[in-house]
Amino acid sequence: MNHPAQQASTATRPGGRRPRVAVLVYNDCHADTRVLKSAATLAHAGADVRIFAVARPAAGYPVGVQRLDSGVVLERLPLFELARALEPAARVYRVLAGRGAPAAVGVTEDPLRDATGGPADRQAAQVGPPARPAAPASLRTPTLADRVLRSRVAKVLLKPLGAVILHSYWRHARKAVTRWGPDIVHANDGNTLQPAMALGRTLGVPYVYDSHELWTQRNVAGPRPLATVVERRIETRGIRRADAVVTVSPSIARYLQDTYGLAETPTLVRNVPPAAQATSDPADGRLRALAGLAPHHKVIAYGGRITTNRGLEETIAALAALDDDVHLVVLGYGAPAYLAALEAHATGLGVRDRMHLVGKVPSAEVSAALADADASVVFVRPTCLSYLWSLPNKLFESIHGGLPVVAADLPDTRRIVEEHGVGEVFSSDDPQEMARTIARVVAHPERYRAAARLAAGELTWEREAERLLDVYRSALGPAWHGALDPLLDREDAA
Repeated sequence: MNHPAQQASTATRPGGRRPRVAVLVYNDCHADTRVLKSAATLAHAGADVRIFAVARPAAGYPVGVQRLDSGVVLERLPLFELARALEPAARVYRVLAGRGAPAAVGVTEDPLRDATGGPADRQAAQVGPPARPAAPASLRTPTLADRVLRSRVAKVLLKPLGAVILHSYWRHARKAVTRWGPDIVHANDGNTLQPAMALGRTLGVPYVYDSHELWTQRNVAGPRPLATVVERRIETRGIRRADAVVTVSPSIARYLQDTYGLAETPTLVRNVPPAAQATSDPADGRLRALAGLAPHHKVIAYGGRITTNRGLEETIAALAALDDDVHLVVLGYGAPAYLAALEAHATGLGVRDRMHLVGKVPSAEVSAALADADASVVFVRPTCLSYLWSLPNKLFESIHGGLPVVAADLPDTRRIVEEHGVGEVFSSDDPQEMARTIARVVAHPERYRAAARLAAGELTWEREAERLLDVYRSALGPAWHGALDPLLDREDAA
């Protein structure tokens, strides 16, 4: 894709200026490891990087700008807020009804619960200065806006709200990025392609599309025929106009090329841990301490988000078929309702005392925390093409933890497990086969541990990052020749 405006302005650029990379992401970015690692890589190589993310004040991520330890600047942008929009209508209604001024409006739901991948956060923010300290949400008299937001009708009427909120991010992102004046834009996932295209056109700069998953074939709740059509049209235009495309697995790369008729296969940049985390010693592990288990217990680890379609129900069923000294330790975050359902499932199968929910640790500490397990379960239920062709973070985190891997038989996962000899795979729909596979692996884990230690030295973010930097060197063009240093050379020099 040619950018005459960019080429024409080359001579007026200040000498020695670092290339500016604007990174678009539709979440608060506090725990988006791929976005944070990519941004840090570009900054380390010599770019000025600014992430334009989403503010979630009630979750502790307000509107504003902060500089991260990596040198990357993170700017969180405001979004459309439904309660604020409803307040004027509520005020008019009360005046017309002769009820006087309304009380402060309580915001009851996080409108980004689907976009960020996290559960709904209950909030108690207020609009306008209250006359006295607000009562707890459970005791406060609901306002009109509260009742509207909580009504059953709202579940139908507010379905378009997600599109309104997303559009507000696009609008704020275009304005903020334009003010900053980037030399290239990085669009993370299909929900940032629209502003990336607009910025590329109006500013005359290239953009990179980073497909973290198979966007139009991802797992979504309920039927959404209109949204599916719109998303497909945006991705069709956006991916074909992009100066470069990167993605997370070989199968997704092939699908994108075949589906959209791309001249080149998207560049593979897998989401693996950095070399600093390779490999953890079992003595560094924390699972046994967190779960209160003794050295003689066999520990099967699950690390990652605790939610549906992660095979936890099947893993608990497999646990019931294993010896009584085998325990499942689950490391990660999950919604309370889902955790309760897992506990009930384990109770029903008679293994509640052998399933341990131990909470989460920072992403940089996951591999080390897992290290004293006897094996790690890597299970994504293939309910959509994006899941079928995924390369889960937990696969690489387990390898960096030096653990034998017991993985569901999905194409890209199988390729890693077999190529590096780090474990065995099982049929994703058969808990009994899963139990037999776990038993074989934990009975003789030594060769798998040795293979994992070797693989961890090869499967590092630094190696993946070199491909990302090559993409940027090509997309930026000759005007920025030599602007981005090789990352591995810097590491070797250090």
